[in-house]
Amino acid sequence: MTNSLEEQYVDGLYAPDPELERIVQRIKEHGMPAISVEDGYGRLLTMLGRMSRAERALELGALGGYSGLCLLRGLTGEKKLISLELKEDYARVAEQNLIEAGYGDHIEYRIGAALDSLADLVSEGQRFDLFFIDADKENYTRYLEYCIQLASSGAIIVVDNLFLRGRTLDKAKQGPSVQAIRKFNAMLAQDERLETTMLPAYDGLAIAIVR
Repeated sequence: MTNSLEEQYVDGLYAPDPELERIVQRIKEHGMPAISVEDGYGRLLTMLGRMSRAERALELGALGGYSGLCLLRGLTGEKKLISLELKEDYARVAEQNLIEAGYGDHIEYRIGAALDSLADLVSEGQRFDLFFIDADKENYTRYLEYCIQLASSGAIIVVDNLFLRGRTLDKAKQGPSVQAIRKFNAMLAQDERLETTMLPAYDGLAIAIVR
């Protein structure tokens, strides 16, 4: 997706980030899809963690570690990131990238279906202050329910790709992922357990506070 002129302008104001650029290059070298969170929203993940004084974060969808690094940069105290990733080779790339960034002691990867890992985290009594959902779209509503169960008081849940590169807004598109995202967006806007907003830049981002 080509970013708008406004997005390109804002992104151009910031100096290149060597660590994040290295991760982007590693993703390319390993033949992984170029679908990391956008730069502006990566900065937002860091800021949300710092502003909320989050110590523990849960990420659904590791890819090459771009969003993981953004999350870790904003954490305080314990600085613990648990990342759920379906593909073992992706998780290994992400893990190595975060080790090289100096966060090797603060990361844990759980490989396999995210719904299984989420059920395990609930049974373990885990709690998190910050969540980032950027995985398979058809399970977004179920992922949200698990995140609410795992949330500390006042936790923040961030969700990427609300627009699916324009398909969400195109009435002619009726595929399962599109329908799932439409259902998720409507559910998020009306859920009384959450205080929410949705940002329309890039591919759409939701931010929710667990009441």
